[in-house]
Amino acid sequence: MMNKIIVLSGAGISAESGIKTFRDSNGLWENHSVEEVATPQGFSANPTLVYRFYNQRRAQLLEGKVKPNAAHFALSEFESYYPRHTHIITQNVDNLHEQAGSKNVLHMHGELLKAKCVTTNRSFSVDFNFDEHIPCPCCDKKGSLRPDIVWFGEVPYYMEEIEALIEQADVFISVGTSGSVYPAAGFVQLANAVGAHTIEVNISPSETKNAFAEHRYGLASEVLPKLLNELRSAEPI
Repeated sequence: MMNKIIVLSGAGISAESGIKTFRDSNGLWENHSVEEVATPQGFSANPTLVYRFYNQRRAQLLEGKVKPNAAHFALSEFESYYPRHTHIITQNVDNLHEQAGSKNVLHMHGELLKAKCVTTNRSFSVDFNFDEHIPCPCCDKKGSLRPDIVWFGEVPYYMEEIEALIEQADVFISVGTSGSVYPAAGFVQLANAVGAHTIEVNISPSETKNAFAEHRYGLASEVLPKLLNELRSAEPI
């Protein structure tokens, strides 16, 4: 009997919904270099550009320009059957898992629909554009708010909770990840260490493909629903 299904989702699962990834376009994310828009140094050098970039990404979600796909809905449906046993760890900063109905989601790289105060380190849900001219809700200072995104060189969120979940995993599924960004790329090794069955779901083999016991290649929207149906049929929880 399976006790815990842990799913690590990466950019590949959202790409089918129209959200671009920098790893698919010569190091560019929506025509900007990662160094410009996804590092603390880029924010210090050109905050106006960074605010504008994330405001545009946030608008995609708020205006309904991108929607969950079949892979997101399959995970939500699976969780609805096994709510205490299914957990999603996502590297994605969009809210497509939540739009699809998933509740047990940890955003290790932050969220587009949140802002963070650099003075108090508090996070706030936001459904509006903000920049250096908007006062922070907690300290009332202008310029204190930044996107609540974990940029390159920063420590991901929820690491203790994530490691605890993986240590309880019976099945660990990595879907749409490149296997090149750590610490997420190392989660499969932790899952292997505790005896979990590890499955890679991807459009093509990742950099960590050899660490997985099983591989399913193709579009996440096609492969993941089939895999989750197999798990439901094979081993009732």
